[in-house]
Amino acid sequence: MNTRKIIIIVGICMFIVGLIMFYSIEVGETDPNLRLVKNTGTFVGLIGMGATLGGVILFLISRNEPQIKENYDT
Repeated sequence: MNTRKIIIIVGICMFIVGLIMFYSIEVGETDPNLRLVKNTGTFVGLIGMGATLGGVILFLISRNEPQIKENYDT
């Protein structure tokens, strides 16, 4: 499996974990530890979206790489 697909898979997993962390805490909770978990979920979700986008861009850029043809007849 090449690196681009691994980055996309890790980004999607991070995004899903961030959603779970964010939506598992209700808005009215006043416990600072729960607010930290919710804020961490936001951060992890945003980083996951960025990693997924980076993997997709790497996939699109390197999709049509031309073959290197060395010409020694000069």
